[in-house]
Amino acid sequence: MSTPDITIPDLEPGPITRTTLALFAGASGDHNPIHIDLDAAKAAGLDDVFAHGMLSMAYLGRLLTDAVPQSRLRELSTRFTAITPVLAEPRLSAEVVPEESTEAAVVLRLSAVLSDGTRTMSGHAVLSPA
Repeated sequence: MSTPDITIPDLEPGPITRTTLALFAGASGDHNPIHIDLDAAKAAGLDDVFAHGMLSMAYLGRLLTDAVPQSRLRELSTRFTAITPVLAEPRLSAEVVPEESTEAAVVLRLSAVLSDGTRTMSGHAVLSPA
């Protein structure tokens, strides 16, 4: 079988600012203080607040739906591997896994990587064919 012909451009949403975290907390209802309160983060032994894991998941969803219609997304699964610190600039990417893709499904390998090379999330998605 030939490799599915799909290219998904990387997504670079910009720095994860304190404003980004506050807006996401409000929109998602996740007001865990370690994401928005410096004192709470320090009390937990952290240097600073850090991004919600689901914010990174939301960016992955945006990466995919910017490239293909949402109706093609059949599966999205991720594993968090590191935190995303405040002011980090993640790059989210998706690449076709030819050996796992078929005429009935396109399998993608997903990742979120910071500028220092730290991988904060890995996963996969399955798309129905075009």
